[in-house]
Amino acid sequence: MELKETLIPGCYKIALDSFEDNRGSFFKTFHSDVFEEKGLCCNWKEEYFSVSNKNVIRGMHFQTPPMDHDKIVTCLTGSVLDVVIDLRKNSPQFKKYATFKLDSNTLDKMLYIPKGCAHGFMSLEDNTLMYYKVSSVYSPENDKGIHWNSIGFEWNVIKPIVSERDKNHPSLKDFQSPF
Repeated sequence: MELKETLIPGCYKIALDSFEDNRGSFFKTFHSDVFEEKGLCCNWKEEYFSVSNKNVIRGMHFQTPPMDHDKIVTCLTGSVLDVVIDLRKNSPQFKKYATFKLDSNTLDKMLYIPKGCAHGFMSLEDNTLMYYKVSSVYSPENDKGIHWNSIGFEWNVIKPIVSERDKNHPSLKDFQSPF
């Protein structure tokens, strides 16, 4: 497994090792020594799945302290345009975003997102299955978001499908970061 740091400090694209034979493929998705060597979280508390149709936008989500969390996401079927925005005031990339295409057909298929970053994605296909791993349990009072269309990113979708909750998040310019 190879971890490649992205434009956002502490955010890594993860290339998986693949082992193939006449039965099919086998992938290693986590190795504590590799993560610990980079100073990354190895203590995961909850895991989730989401299934989204084409043009669904989910995000930009995060949890505030003390329930903030590191996150790993991967696309198991289908494909997404994944977006991470850095909300850490002391980061050189504060309020800047990075984008990634995640899909089920490449080995660069996981993304590690550090605490203090908001995460979202747009599904590029129907029935896209995303898997999430987080380092804290869900806390409704700490569950927050930034309006998906306020970060300066062009989503290139005419009729996005967005939840009422995500439509009502504050804009990035109005957001006061606790990170």
